[in-house]
Amino acid sequence: MNERIGFIGLGTMGKPMARNLMKAGYVLAVHNRSRGAIDELASEGAVPADSPLEVARASDVVITMLPDSPDVEQVVLGPNGLLQGAASGLVVIDMSTISPRVARSVYGASRERGVSFLDAPVSGGETGAKAATLSIMVGGDREALERCGPVLEALGKSIVYMGESGSGQAAKLCNQVICALTILAVSEGLLLGKKAGLDPETLLSAVTGGAAASWMLSNLGPKMTASDWRPGFKVMLQQKDLRLALETARDLGLPLPGTALVGELFRAVQAHGRGADGTQALITALEDLAGG
Repeated sequence: MNERIGFIGLGTMGKPMARNLMKAGYVLAVHNRSRGAIDELASEGAVPADSPLEVARASDVVITMLPDSPDVEQVVLGPNGLLQGAASGLVVIDMSTISPRVARSVYGASRERGVSFLDAPVSGGETGAKAATLSIMVGGDREALERCGPVLEALGKSIVYMGESGSGQAAKLCNQVICALTILAVSEGLLLGKKAGLDPETLLSAVTGGAAASWMLSNLGPKMTASDWRPGFKVMLQQKDLRLALETARDLGLPLPGTALVGELFRAVQAHGRGADGTQALITALEDLAGG
């Protein structure tokens, strides 16, 4: 517990993750774009910071949980960024989902300043963040990961070292492709059952017990049938992740036709003003195509 931890990005995922670190006994310096989340965690014992630079000066390890690649670049590399306040030996663990290319770039810039940078995106959504059961995929220097193992163990139940810088982000994009296409499969199956006149709860009970069983079916299926669109993971963020996956595939000359299709369907959901809904709202795009 000797490591002083900084945490930047106190959103849907970041806030419960920060709380789990505090529960594990770590002293936390926190920063966020909006002040409300800072004050909330400060009331629970965290130390408020006015900038990433200030977080770096107060920390041995800094975790970032941010929306997209430009946000990570700004927080780490920008004016008043982490590198501006970093002492040699600082470890930055970026747990956002960003471009593998950007992760490698930030890794290189950090290394020049004597700072270790790990890309360590997560899977498990808000539920996993609250329960500290996230799956964490890590790219970067193994030595930095070994040093930060106890910190990550306070956040997740599965920590897998994927390889050199950018590998964690690449693994997360693979995860998101699989997740998004599974959500589409669940949506199509449940919509077919609805149109065929089946009772949705009975259908869920039947298919969840067989070969169609999946995390998405068990967790998002009931929300779809109940028209519960509260987010565990937002449509707009899933859409961003699929964009990154398709950009990476394009760089590799790899066709991902299913991913392109589900990306367009999520785009349709977002175009209808539902970007802040949970990803289970994908079924609404299919309902619109089917005429309700």
